[in-house]
Amino acid sequence: MSQASREAIADTSFLVDWARYSRRGILFEAFEVVHVPESVLREVRLPPAVDWVAEGLASGSMALFTETAEVEGEARRIMAMGRGRPLKRIDLPEAVCLAAGLRYGYVVLTENGGAYFAPRVLGIGVTVWRAFEVIVEAWRRGLVGDLVGELRRYEEETLHLFRRRDWEHVCRLTRC
Repeated sequence: MSQASREAIADTSFLVDWARYSRRGILFEAFEVVHVPESVLREVRLPPAVDWVAEGLASGSMALFTETAEVEGEARRIMAMGRGRPLKRIDLPEAVCLAAGLRYGYVVLTENGGAYFAPRVLGIGVTVWRAFEVIVEAWRRGLVGDLVGELRRYEEETLHLFRRRDWEHVCRLTRC
């Protein structure tokens, strides 16, 4: 995981959940910049996400990603590839993130199951992380001391529960 890009692109599901996390600044220690597509920005409407994204854009920790015709075309191709496959539906904002990740090498940040599993199901070469992978990577870089405690904090604060398989992975990493 630690060979990932220093730039990321985030979809709405990730931003909404991550904005409720008290240690959300870890994201900007893990990545130099987090891009936010215009289509995602239109979906982020409520606090605390809208306030956090506005602060991130103002500080330069986040950058607005303008969707070009090429990226939008690739996004629509990804959406079409997903139809008829055993994959949760990928909407345009998530597909834009995947397309930008492919084109520019960004790590795609999402909590959307379709976008998360797209690289494996569709065979596309893009790195996709959920909050789980971001926190594990932060731990690997020494930005988080107690991995188990940090993941529990995230679950409690965001009400987003990690899968049993994720917890088993953490136990193998930390030998808990």
